[in-house]
Amino acid sequence: MHIFVTGGTGHTGSHIIPELVAAGHEVTGLARSDTAATALSALGAKTRRGDLEDLDGLKEAAAGSDGVIHVAHRQDLLPSGGIDAVAAAELPIMLAYGEALAGTGKPLVVAGSIGSPGNGGRNLGRPATEDDPALPVGYEHKGTLRARNVVETAVIGLAEQGVRSSVVRIANIAHSTTDRAGFLPTLIALAKEKGFAGYPGDGTNQWNAVHARDAAALFRRALEKSPAGKYWHAVGDGGIPVREIAEAIGSRLGLPAVSVPLDELMLPGYFGFLANVVTQNYPASNLITRRTLGWEPAQPGLLADLDNGHYFPSADGPVI
Repeated sequence: MHIFVTGGTGHTGSHIIPELVAAGHEVTGLARSDTAATALSALGAKTRRGDLEDLDGLKEAAAGSDGVIHVAHRQDLLPSGGIDAVAAAELPIMLAYGEALAGTGKPLVVAGSIGSPGNGGRNLGRPATEDDPALPVGYEHKGTLRARNVVETAVIGLAEQGVRSSVVRIANIAHSTTDRAGFLPTLIALAKEKGFAGYPGDGTNQWNAVHARDAAALFRRALEKSPAGKYWHAVGDGGIPVREIAEAIGSRLGLPAVSVPLDELMLPGYFGFLANVVTQNYPASNLITRRTLGWEPAQPGLLADLDNGHYFPSADGPVI
């Protein structure tokens, strides 16, 4: 198939393109700069110049393809408008894809968040599953990660218009040797800055993780096999206590792991913009994804991948 991909030079996208090419698909990636175009070519993709603001161009690219994988978003809007602005800009893109693909039965696979169905261990009382829909969004959710749920809901809704649409919910932490700006590098940098690896309260709240290469494999399988209107969970480690993550980081840095009190001043004092996120509890299951799509995580888990040489390069050794 000829697949149009956005976000192809990002952390997950840069693994998705080689995954598609290796499976025999022809890939065209969206590039808004010469640097991005060069990177896409190196990954084995053709290039279409443009950006996410050009809705007509996105519709044309989608209509001329056999399917679309969308993992890009307007990061440039975060400093001024936050997640609300990012979601507001992404929603028209999904509707544009809908216009281009309506009635065709072609696949549209969009990146989502594992947090969209809620705070699993607390709100649901169990790990979140693929059958749990994205929670509705109201005014009270302005400025929170939940604001983007309107995008996921719109994608799933396109199934009623004859689009084979699906959402791949990516785990809280996507890790790999090419992870340069995700949660793990941020937590490691905080530990180095503060002199200890912090965790909130007793640190028993759970996060989940996935290797970026495993996530890429799931995007391909969703493209090839997903029925319309489905959620899939790109989750390798379904629930790791945040304390264990902090202890793993601390041990590799030679620093203690220390509890940060659940206080409105203490938490932001250590975690900064991550304060509200790091206290959440997101256990999640991947059982339906594995059974339905035949996907099996094959790469190292989160704690093992902390030793990959990228996260903690030796002082005199190369950064992998």
